[in-house]
Amino acid sequence: MWELIRVNKRNSIILLTVMALVLLALGFVIGLGFMGPRGGFTGIIIATAVWFIMTIISFAGGDQILLRASRATPVTHDVHPQLFNIVEEMKIAASLPKMPKVYIINDPAPNAFATGRSPETASVAVTAGLLARLNRDELQGVVAHEVSHILHRDILFVTLAGVMLGTIVILSQIFLRGMFYSSMGSRRRYSSGGKGSGQAAILLIIIAIIAAVLAPIMAQLLYFALSRKREYLADAGAARLTRYPEGLASALEKIANDPSPQLASVNKVTAPMYIANPFKKKGTRKLSDLTSTHPPISERVKILRNMARGASFKDYSDAFTKVTKHSTVVPAVAFTKEDIALRQASEQAKKKQRTEKQLRQVGDIMRRVNGFAFLGCLCGLTLKIPPNYKAPSVKCPRCKRVLDIKKHSSKPSK
Repeated sequence: MWELIRVNKRNSIILLTVMALVLLALGFVIGLGFMGPRGGFTGIIIATAVWFIMTIISFAGGDQILLRASRATPVTHDVHPQLFNIVEEMKIAASLPKMPKVYIINDPAPNAFATGRSPETASVAVTAGLLARLNRDELQGVVAHEVSHILHRDILFVTLAGVMLGTIVILSQIFLRGMFYSSMGSRRRYSSGGKGSGQAAILLIIIAIIAAVLAPIMAQLLYFALSRKREYLADAGAARLTRYPEGLASALEKIANDPSPQLASVNKVTAPMYIANPFKKKGTRKLSDLTSTHPPISERVKILRNMARGASFKDYSDAFTKVTKHSTVVPAVAFTKEDIALRQASEQAKKKQRTEKQLRQVGDIMRRVNGFAFLGCLCGLTLKIPPNYKAPSVKCPRCKRVLDIKKHSSKPSK
């Protein structure tokens, strides 16, 4: 496992170095476009300063920024005991030094992500829709996938790469928006030097425009390539931690086929963190798959379901090669002689039943996160009292009993 982490860190450094070179090159050509032949070095300094400031911000509180941007709310064990139990199980299985903080996103669309600077500061966030639609084995598979991202040190990479990509996009947008004003000034500035100087200024501006358009595309392609690989590796890690690949495979199918609207709080920065692409696909399938940070879910499911012999990295690698016909994404150093036998499905998964009570659970979870009080009356009715209700008691609409809110408050059904 430590060898896998080491290779993962090395690949991350390579990718971040290449993206840094793209950023510096963009700063150089934008400096040429704004300030002429001697402005390239100034452009590099400005680009580096912007990236450095954003990186400091990212290290200081990037995970909290991403959690707030995703509208994730920290919750206690009382809100959803099963979720906390599963996170703790996977923490122990992965030998993490600390229990990740647990967050719930009040959204009916099923999805999840992990963030943080290190395993000591990690957080796992899941949507209310995910909790309501998955059985225990499926939820364990999703949590194991996110814990694998923590274990593989992906969470810091995603934060830093996102900051660098955002910096590249910001610089290119600033230049493209201001190029018309600067181009007029540049042409007047170089006109005193004769016709050749004016043509050189125009040429520099054209080069800078091309670089400003291509640089974000190149950075995104690099980001997409490694993000996809990390999703495969996290799937492999989840199968290894749970010893039940079918749990994650079934969860991915439910996420992909869910009819809920797109996540309300998702954006291009946070999208790569999620276990499945949170954007509803538009256009042709080939185009959306090409520009996605996530591999096709159908392919991921096939790989997991082809792990018939065991749950080790070697078993996942064999299944990956069989399904995709490509060389494995799992580093050879991760192959060990470990023999991880598959386990059987839990009793809950074997039943494969969805009751109306379970389907209503998403609303209860969202209300609990928002501070609602659940009052159980003797007549069997459960009253859901909003947090802004100030009266100390409430009358049951069915049996007319007067209920004391603090005395009768209870937890929503799990």
